[in-house]
Amino acid sequence: MDNQDPYQIDKQQARRAFERAAATYDEAAVLQDEVGMRLLERLDLVRLQPDSILDLGAGTGKMTAGLMKRYRKARVVAVDIAHSMLQRTRRRGGWLRRPRCICADAEQLPFAGNSFDLIFSNLMIQWCQPQDTLFGEFHRVLRPGGLLMFTTFGPDTLQELRECWTRADDCVHVNTFVDMHDIGDALLQARLADPVVDAERITMTYADARRLMMDLKHIGAHNVTRGRPQGLTGRQRLRRVIEAYENYRQEGVLPASYEVVYGHAWAPQSGRSSAMEMPVSELLCRKQP
Repeated sequence: MDNQDPYQIDKQQARRAFERAAATYDEAAVLQDEVGMRLLERLDLVRLQPDSILDLGAGTGKMTAGLMKRYRKARVVAVDIAHSMLQRTRRRGGWLRRPRCICADAEQLPFAGNSFDLIFSNLMIQWCQPQDTLFGEFHRVLRPGGLLMFTTFGPDTLQELRECWTRADDCVHVNTFVDMHDIGDALLQARLADPVVDAERITMTYADARRLMMDLKHIGAHNVTRGRPQGLTGRQRLRRVIEAYENYRQEGVLPASYEVVYGHAWAPQSGRSSAMEMPVSELLCRKQP
């Protein structure tokens, strides 16, 4: 009997999904771009002039380009699990300065310890389980005083779609997401210092449920859990989902809720780390040693 967690991410399937989505990603990734730009803006709140930057889960490289523009003298390395995504990232920048692109799993980074002053990761860490392993890698490759900035999704993400699928069958159709308080705990367990985590809700709207499902497919974010249905989804089940989603229609559109979690933490200067909770408006500026 298979005792695997049905919500466990099938990493090979995730890689294949992102490989296939490279050509359609930029057009469909409206939310990902918006969240990435908000994360870039949060760098205004810290005094940091990094020499080396890791863009982890770079996708097609839009945020990589933003990091290169912001830190013009820094060495920027883009890492993604999908080679076809990185082929597009390589086109970012100019003739004299392009990002270094490496295809790798974020949970097994091919870098020596103390390699980066800044790790920037936009909507990637939800694809890694367990996250304490991932954060341990972050701690390993960050230099003392280095900064981790990331976004991920919280458990209220796609709650409408998840609820509608429960009316169709007992299979897993929507990924599960970690609560931001558990993320904060995982950061501390990885011995990262002064973690700050907060969240906001963003609602996307669609003319119909099929468009939402197609957008998820086009960014490579469709169902890759081990508990996903094995085989094609029947027309009757899909029709039940679409009909159930209509109950959410307001002012002519259907909502898709996303709980976006923002976080940052520092690689400690010593073996010491501490927790800190505060609103984003009061984030302390830290200087790189």
